[in-house]
Amino acid sequence: MYRLIADYHTHTRYSHGKGTILENVEAARKKGLKKIAIADHGFNHIGFGMAVTDLHAIREKITSLNRRFSDIEVLMGIEANLISMEGDIDIPPEYLDEFDIILMGFHIAVKPATIRDGWSLFAKNGLDKLGLANRDKVRQANTEAMIQAIRRYPIRILSHPGAKIDIDSRKLAREAAINNVVLEINASHGYMTREYVKIALEEGAYFVISSDAHTPGRVGDFNRGIEIAVSAGVPAHRIINTMEAMMLD
Repeated sequence: MYRLIADYHTHTRYSHGKGTILENVEAARKKGLKKIAIADHGFNHIGFGMAVTDLHAIREKITSLNRRFSDIEVLMGIEANLISMEGDIDIPPEYLDEFDIILMGFHIAVKPATIRDGWSLFAKNGLDKLGLANRDKVRQANTEAMIQAIRRYPIRILSHPGAKIDIDSRKLAREAAINNVVLEINASHGYMTREYVKIALEEGAYFVISSDAHTPGRVGDFNRGIEIAVSAGVPAHRIINTMEAMMLD
């Protein structure tokens, strides 16, 4: 069994979470966590994304909480969105340095970079699920877009790879390992799956188990992710938010 002491994927009212930053932090402290990231949805997430105008207020609250609590470190994060086939994400370059940690994943209700990207990223993937597109071509295009993103941006975590979008897990895991990007085993979605994790493990990838909490009560709830990691045989030092890995860092 793993002892997880950080939760790098939690949401608040600044996107479509239900709690405040303080409530998430207090929930993490009650569970004995040493780190928590507030990683609300990226700016292009329709109806749910954080606003650029909120960045200053979020940073001020996080700075205040880090001064207030000595038993936990609070990180300002974001769960950015893939928005183009060239690997663009929805963080304008001038805002990249605003964040302590960047997660990136694929979500459906997102404004694409162009109409063409909307067709390729969203329409084609919808058609693929209906069996109306060339599955292998769509899969490889998805994978290449995500690879370009991790090559181009300072992304630390790929959130729930394999959820909502078909990917070549072996190819993506290989590139993630090369680029020092970790793959998330998401305790909410159940992605990565056991099979994906085993393949990624073979390719040298590292992992993080996250709650993807949208309420304070779910912060630090790693059970489903732990089950997946244990069943795939992932050693503790390959999961960056275990005590073992953080002691080696």
